[in-house]
Amino acid sequence: MTDAPASTPDETAPAAPPLRPLGWSAPLHWLAAGARDLAAAWPLSLFFGLAFWCMALAIGLVFRGRPEYTMTIVSGCFLVGPFLAMGLYEASRRREAGLPPDFAASLTCWDRRIGSMAMLVLVLLVLELLWGRASLVVFAVFFNTGMPSTTGVVQAVFNPENLEFVAAYAMVGGVFAAIVFSTCVISIPMILDRDTDAITAGLRSFQLVLGQPGVMLLWGALIVALTLGALLLPWALGLLVVAPWLGHATWHAYRGAVGPSEPTAA
Repeated sequence: MTDAPASTPDETAPAAPPLRPLGWSAPLHWLAAGARDLAAAWPLSLFFGLAFWCMALAIGLVFRGRPEYTMTIVSGCFLVGPFLAMGLYEASRRREAGLPPDFAASLTCWDRRIGSMAMLVLVLLVLELLWGRASLVVFAVFFNTGMPSTTGVVQAVFNPENLEFVAAYAMVGGVFAAIVFSTCVISIPMILDRDTDAITAGLRSFQLVLGQPGVMLLWGALIVALTLGALLLPWALGLLVVAPWLGHATWHAYRGAVGPSEPTAA
């Protein structure tokens, strides 16, 4: 009598997809492919661009009027942003598969991934709260008379005597921004495409950044440069185009780093 082979968790758990090597020109190819998706699905892309623009506008208005509530608005954006981004990834995914853009599918594509997305959003919220707390510590160290007003913050940033404050604040923000970027650079498209759990997707995203830091640093720099350029336009209207453009390009960044899913055996 032979014993039946015991099943192991590895037999049922989805394997993490292998990562591809990336060339230095890869981010430019992602942007070019994202631009083609933007042009092909411009009504849908404009809708999501409008949503991101409204979020940025709300943050700006709150910062100018009631800066103490800025982090609350930012927290809301961390909740809504990933789901909006997934809608853009779905549009690019459908176009890649030869399907027409579908507004309803882009709005509801997250409902089949709600568990993984909820876990990822929870991680982002924790990071955002830690980021906000660390920023308050920096302010407390350099402004012992209390939190400055919005005008005080702007004056502090542009005051040559506060270079140490600006450097400390930028360093703290840079660290947390790098962590958020490393967690999300391909994780949300992977959740959409492969129904991967949030932990596996987040770790794979981190592995990509740590394994190919030069290319991913270039990609992050392009994202920051394009976003800042969009924000510098009157009323940040550039986000109407840049936000969905980067969303579509991020899908192609995921596809370039991971590749298409292998067909399952019959």
